[in-house]
Parts: sequence; C-alpha cells; structure tokens
Amino acid sequence: MFKLGQLKPKFGSKFKRTRVGRGTGSGLGKTCGRGHKGQRSRAGGTKGAHFEGGQTPLYRRLPKRRGFSNIPFKTEYAIVNLSTLNRFDGEVGPTEFIKAGLAKSGQLIKVLGEGELKKKLKVSADKFSKTAKEKIVQAGGEIVEHI
Repeated sequence: MFKLGQLKPKFGSKFKRTRVGRGTGSGLGKTCGRGHKGQRSRAGGTKGAHFEGGQTPLYRRLPKRRGFSNIPFKTEYAIVNLSTLNRFDGEVGPTEFIKAGLAKSGQLIKVLGEGELKKKLKVSADKFSKTAKEKIVQAGGEIVEHI
C-alpha cells in the first residue's frame, strides 16, 4: 500500500531548474550565460517593448487623435425590415423579435420600411422609419413606439 511520503511525480515530468552562477564547472558560472558587459548582461537591463533604440517611438511619431467621439454613448438598434414582419401574425413586439432571432434581449429595435407588408399587424418597437410607419398604416396595422 502507498503512503503519502512515498508519492513521487512521474519520471520525466519534472524539470530541474538551471542554477546559474555556481562555478565554472557547471557551464553557467561567472557570467551566467549572459556574455561580457553590455546592457543585457546587467540586472534590469531591458528597456521594455516600446523602446526603439533611441529612435523616436511610434506613439510619439503619430499625430494625436483630435475632435470629439461619441462612440461610448451611441445607441445601437437591431434592424428589422417590413419584409421580415410578414412571417408574424397579430401583435408583434420585442419578445417575438427575440424568439425569431432578429434581436438580442435588452437590445433596442428599429423597424425600417424595406419590402412590402402584406398583413394587418400591431407592431411595437423602439423606433420606426418614416416609410415603415406609412406602410404599416397603409396595410391597416397599428404602431406602438416605446421611446
């Protein structure tokens, strides 16, 4: 029976750490495999990934980004065309769009007027284009806008 004190890792699974600076007979004594003198031979002798050998670094050569960006605050809509509304019956809202895979949960929905609507539907969404509104009303349907 095995005892905890007898457990050993599988042969070849563990590597011994190379010990540098332990005499010339080890093969990595004195300079420890770093060569003689120079920046890289010394402790802390690296300049970092951004250093370009004294040349003006790329981040300083490029111009600063100017102007205003609204990217973090822009509102994105899941777009639904009128032609895709033909597959629904009766009332259509965000839950139906999510079930059909046209939008993700919590996403705002905008209905665009591309294609023809052949049914009388009550459509509820966050936004409608002008042509979509006209075509839904023309088909005898209703519009419910959330925002």
